[in-house]
Amino acid sequence: MTIQVGDKLPEAKFRVMTAEGPQVKTTDDIFKGKKVALFAVPGAYTGTCHKMHLPSIFLNAYAIKDKGVNTIAIVSVNDAFVMNAWKRDTDQRDEAVFLADGNADFTKAIGMELDASGNGLGIRSKRYSMLVDDGVVKKLNLEPAPGKVEVSGGDTLLGQL
Repeated sequence: MTIQVGDKLPEAKFRVMTAEGPQVKTTDDIFKGKKVALFAVPGAYTGTCHKMHLPSIFLNAYAIKDKGVNTIAIVSVNDAFVMNAWKRDTDQRDEAVFLADGNADFTKAIGMELDASGNGLGIRSKRYSMLVDDGVVKKLNLEPAPGKVEVSGGDTLLGQL
């Protein structure tokens, strides 16, 4: 069942790279008591994600945070090493936390899995943006096609704040 506005995020674990190596972060660690702009992408470094989706987030990051968002988070079904390299290559001002959902546990728990096996990519996440307040979904923008950024970008979520 796909998560909806008003639903509480399920318990899940992500991996985040730290100076000591990959560390586990729970949904409570990321979302409890915070307002979070969550952006999900099918894959790190893939064309649309890298060239369209991330720039839309980082171009609007200051304005998003000025509207009361505590954390900007980017989640993808990739490992922590890939997500860390992607952060290094794209997040020059350290404005977001990059969450590795390597086994798609979170993605599957909220019903946002995308079977990209036909393209050799396995199970991935659908593209969406979400505003989460203290673990509860307040806004949800699901992209109808994974190769487009029409409703899930940083500009759209900023306009909803």
